[in-house]
Amino acid sequence: MNATDEPVLSEDELAVLRLMAEGQTVEAVARRLEVSERTVRRKARAVCATVGVDTPVEAIVWAVRRRLI
Repeated sequence: MNATDEPVLSEDELAVLRLMAEGQTVEAVARRLEVSERTVRRKARAVCATVGVDTPVEAIVWAVRRRLI
């Protein structure tokens, strides 16, 4: 968390959200970031837990509303 008590996401987590927001599949995100599909899924789950939502779509909405992506 930062000074305003907002959750802070890593650049890797934001990159996953950006690509998912573009409609990329997990497989495509993994290829683009040169990581495994398992890593993409793990990062998406971590983001959800960090920002307190249940799905990656909700995490994307959260990030868009805060102008992070």
